[in-house]
Amino acid sequence: MPRRAAPEGAGVKVIAVNRRARHDYDLQESFEAGLALVGSEVKSLRAGRADLKDSYGIIEEGEAWLVGLHISPYQFAREGGHEPDRTRRLLLHRGEIDRIRGKLEQKGLTLIPTRVYFKEGKAKVELALAKGKAQYDKRETLKRRQAEREMQRAMRHKSID
Repeated sequence: MPRRAAPEGAGVKVIAVNRRARHDYDLQESFEAGLALVGSEVKSLRAGRADLKDSYGIIEEGEAWLVGLHISPYQFAREGGHEPDRTRRLLLHRGEIDRIRGKLEQKGLTLIPTRVYFKEGKAKVELALAKGKAQYDKRETLKRRQAEREMQRAMRHKSID
């Protein structure tokens, strides 16, 4: 049973959200994973200096990795600090890694990070198994959302009259 990501509130401080993921992918199942970080990365995350754009998860040699997560250097770190775009290890149970690997191989899915947050003082990342959307699917989604917004506006104005 996968660990579900914590809802907003309840000791959760959201650092970065990958809003583009919902537009470009059809998200199917989400997981919560810890992040193996060095000290200056944690300090930068606490300052809210992270970017999920172009990041993705991979599973190699039985370990899960997050590639492309940009954590800006901490300005007060000692010489060197940390490399902003290094590949970071994801902390998941063996069973979860095996399950995710099976789905990635079988269904042609991708592992996409949707948000980075602190939960009870620990850095976490929410990952989702996603299938890429075609261009026409993206346009269809935008049209549907716009139609829903217009219906809401019409209902709101109708109730005022």
